[in-house]
Amino acid sequence: MSGDDIGTLVYLGLLGAVLIFWLVVQGRNSMNKMLQQMAVWVLIFLGVIAAVGLWGDIRQTVAPQQTVMAREGRIVLPRAPDGHYYVTLDVNGEPLRFMVDTGASGTVLTKADAERAGLREDEFAFYSEAMTANGPVRTAPVTLDRVSLGPFTDEDVSAYVNEGEMSQSLLGMSYLRRYARIEIAGGELVLER
Repeated sequence: MSGDDIGTLVYLGLLGAVLIFWLVVQGRNSMNKMLQQMAVWVLIFLGVIAAVGLWGDIRQTVAPQQTVMAREGRIVLPRAPDGHYYVTLDVNGEPLRFMVDTGASGTVLTKADAERAGLREDEFAFYSEAMTANGPVRTAPVTLDRVSLGPFTDEDVSAYVNEGEMSQSLLGMSYLRRYARIEIAGGELVLER
């Protein structure tokens, strides 16, 4: 147990003692009611501790992650609470999160994701243009040396780097067409090779 843990334990112990003392002083005339209130507070406290301790399991249930089924040649992506599908790809050795966009013809990286993947900003030539919902944006064509998703690895993958601000990299059809089947059903997006 670290010094911070001991300090937190002492603080919680003192806080609990003060609350118990206050309850005893306030409820000295009605001990039955005081015991009921104390039991309620103990249950609330135990519930909070249980929720904090089980948060990892709860989060996995509420927001499931992508599933790779290597033997079956399938990738299953759950629909996120915002209604989109997200996938984490290994791009040039770096895990990058993409929003799947079947309406986009190309795969588009944010500048930050491109730099994380080892592409240098001074090498970007923003001479191509893409039409977005917000109008035209300038893009720089790039080639990703290696892109992996589960057991599937592709080399020399064409993509673009967006010159403008973009909150999320987009995984478009230039990558998705490498899969033999794309299916959206039952809140899941399934990719098969």
